[in-house]
Amino acid sequence: MNDEAEKIRRSVASALSKFAGEPGPLLEILHAIQNDLGFVPADAVPQIADALNLSRAEVHGVISFYHHFREHAPGRFVVQLCRAEACQSMNSKALEEFVRGRLRLNFGETTPDGRITLEPVYCLGNCACAPSIMVNGELHGRVTPEKFGALAKEWGVSP
Repeated sequence: MNDEAEKIRRSVASALSKFAGEPGPLLEILHAIQNDLGFVPADAVPQIADALNLSRAEVHGVISFYHHFREHAPGRFVVQLCRAEACQSMNSKALEEFVRGRLRLNFGETTPDGRITLEPVYCLGNCACAPSIMVNGELHGRVTPEKFGALAKEWGVSP
């Protein structure tokens, strides 16, 4: 077993152990794995399904239903752009177009060098400071193309 497979096995085993005996622990287990690994790998699905007496399809269905769960490793910088109504009313559509053009990414994609992943979110709870983005858990409000450009420069994205 290679190091990556062993890391996945240990992460899943730890999450299963932590929530053993809890009623309906699937979401908590998936969150724990994603918090540990950054995503929920396909190799984890059979282990989770067996432990919870669920089908692999049921586990995969939950992973694919919730936008929060990733099935692939994210980039070093995860950029989440709010697409909720408050941000839209403050011109987030224009910001979205700028961000996608600047990063050369669509939602759900990662740059070829693995540096940046772009994800849509549907409310960051920062409506009074719209439009908002979150980068690796750090919230940024009143984001303009210029402000985004300054952030992107910090990640090594050239103009």
